Amino acid sequence: MDVVFIRRPEIALDDFLPIFLSSSFVLLFGLFFVAIYTLVKMDKLKKIYMPFAYIFWGLQTYCMYFFATKIQSDSFTVKVLMITMICYLILPHLYYYLNLRSEERYEQ
Repeated sequence: MDVVFIRRPEIALDDFLPIFLSSSFVLLFGLFFVAIYTLVKMDKLKKIYMPFAYIFWGLQTYCMYFFATKIQSDSFTVKVLMITMICYLILPHLYYYLNLRSEERYEQ
């Protein structure tokens, strides 16, 4: 049985820090997006803070794209990651919409 080796492009040493930071910022900005969005929906923060949640989502999406291009992902993988980021924006809206509808239904 032959051993199959997959050749991946190596990451340049100069690119390690930007790749590490951008991948860390994806997690950090995602946390801020969900935290602010949730706190606004729970009425713990004023609605004026909601644009900051979307700014963090935009920063997260940019960092994800930057990360994907720095590690030399193919175009299909980049498209899948961007679709994932759009779903990450839509799913909290869907969750809170369904939660609100279920509360209205059970209050009747």
